[in-house]
Amino acid sequence: MAVARKPNPVDLRLLSKVSKLYYEQKLTQHEIAERLRLSRPKVSRLLQQAHDEGLVQITILSPPGSHADLEQKLEQTFHLKEAVVVEVDEGTSQDGIARELGVAAADYLLRTAEDGDKIGVSWGTTLNAMVNALQPFEVEDCHVVQLIGGLGAPEAEVHATALCRRIARLLSARLTLIPAPGIVDDLKTKQILLSDSHIQNAFSLFPRINVAYVGIGVPTPDSVVMRDGSILSQNELDQLLAQNAAGDIALRFFDACGQPVRSDLDELVVGITLDQLKSIGRVVGVAGGLKKLNAISGALRGSWINVLITDNVVARALCEEPLWSS
Repeated sequence: MAVARKPNPVDLRLLSKVSKLYYEQKLTQHEIAERLRLSRPKVSRLLQQAHDEGLVQITILSPPGSHADLEQKLEQTFHLKEAVVVEVDEGTSQDGIARELGVAAADYLLRTAEDGDKIGVSWGTTLNAMVNALQPFEVEDCHVVQLIGGLGAPEAEVHATALCRRIARLLSARLTLIPAPGIVDDLKTKQILLSDSHIQNAFSLFPRINVAYVGIGVPTPDSVVMRDGSILSQNELDQLLAQNAAGDIALRFFDACGQPVRSDLDELVVGITLDQLKSIGRVVGVAGGLKKLNAISGALRGSWINVLITDNVVARALCEEPLWSS
């Protein structure tokens, strides 16, 4: 009958020595192996054992103004690829929040851009802040695609066409625009526009987009969609609110639970649909401010975005259980 071997006792002295050489004296595992006449795999196992025994404890300190815990909670709660949380004071204006988020979004774009990216871009004040903060850099074989036709005054900085042109120039990228208004008066006009070869070309690129940057709007009287009366009428706004619309991405509206709000207006939009948006691998929503809380919640709960760049006040509210578990 075979006799079971006694487990080797833990050599705390050796664990401590290996750990000090590695973490304090900055020797490589190979150098430690040669010095102590151990195998390289043995050194690796000893370092892991030092962690397991509590001899080595690693503490990660977040720099001031960072919110790693909030980001992790958002990522876990809403199954996000990534969350970026920006520090703002509670009294910061909506324009001030947009500027801070724009800087973070520009940093995110610079960090994650890869050669061959097909980047879709919607419109809005926060994306305009992102473009304002973006520094020129070249991405090989990059292509920028407009996601929705022009909205508001063509000379406005937040206009989708202007944003796409500026991003393409900053990235030295190819550019495909939608030469049409983002919303039309009737279905006949839309059908005529959709027969245009340039618009068909833009729409044909939607399935090839691998990353999109989108703003998240709110249907309120003081929102950008209502400022000059050229995008939504008061009657259309009232109809959306009657259907519990909480927010929109590229004028595709949804409620606070993320369910699409179907209306006559939906049929008049010239641009990407929510279903097409969901098929994109990475959709980066850039939005903040408590007035947009329900809209951001809806975008998350509907999985219309899978990357969120927002502020710490909104992030903390989103992580409160009653909001997302109801």
